[in-house]
Amino acid sequence: MMQTGIFSGYFPYELKKTAEVIRGHGFNTVQLDLHFKDLDVTDGQITPEKCKTIRETFRDHDLPVSCISGYTNIIHPDAETRKSRLARLKELIAHAQYLGSPYVISETGTFDTESDWVHHPKNKTEEGWEDCRAVIADLAQFAYDNGAVFLLETYVNNVVGSVEETLRMFAEVDHPGLGLLMDPTNYFEAHNIDDMDKILNQVFDALSDKIYIGHAKDVKRSGDDKSEKHSDIGDDSAAESHTFRGVGEIELPAPGLGELNYDLYFKRLAQKHPNIPMIIEHLDESDVPRAKAFIDGKLRAHGL
Repeated sequence: MMQTGIFSGYFPYELKKTAEVIRGHGFNTVQLDLHFKDLDVTDGQITPEKCKTIRETFRDHDLPVSCISGYTNIIHPDAETRKSRLARLKELIAHAQYLGSPYVISETGTFDTESDWVHHPKNKTEEGWEDCRAVIADLAQFAYDNGAVFLLETYVNNVVGSVEETLRMFAEVDHPGLGLLMDPTNYFEAHNIDDMDKILNQVFDALSDKIYIGHAKDVKRSGDDKSEKHSDIGDDSAAESHTFRGVGEIELPAPGLGELNYDLYFKRLAQKHPNIPMIIEHLDESDVPRAKAFIDGKLRAHGL
């Protein structure tokens, strides 16, 4: 059966309370965000001992860590900014073995200087591709050397933003240190969202054997609001990756609040990954019971 989990970062508390609240909602796994009010795990402050404390606290609450958030713009065009962001990501990768999961996730980034999710013309050039490919190859090797796997998450506005680009990256970086985070909502744009089932089948026909973890959010047209959309999740220190809800023509709300064909998504995912962790995202704490009931209902409907 698929395991239903959630990002720990949607619960901005002390470590133990975070685990207690998540378990209280009935989850049985987490995607780990290293943000806790009583533990300093900022840049340069992660240690194996702190990782063990985090890992064991979640284990004590029957919440094994299934994967780790490492979201950042890995190709930020400013050299010093990129250096610091990659150093943080590698710090997470190096400590993954102590946190309880080898899987560390990030999207592939954009050459935009102001946002991690806005398209930039260089993203779709060979120069931009080669730059991104070199970074991903280095991350894959670093992950492998540290007993981890770097999971690429495709997103339409980033360098790797389509099925074809995802396939090309895995062909060019054919490495055991690289895998795929599956979030089908990230493949939709205004030009293809009306071909929902066709795109979903294309995604799974091409990429099923690369998948390690699944995400559960939703997708729909954004209407009149074409701006970059963020949500107030009640934590002023929350990472932008937790508040982001879409940009331009597409909105990315919580599961069950959009148009994603979850029946087809779970059917296709279960064909090769019947026990995969399914991690809920893009919501605030007040919406957790509804979103979990929606995902659990879909899983039950398909015997998963």
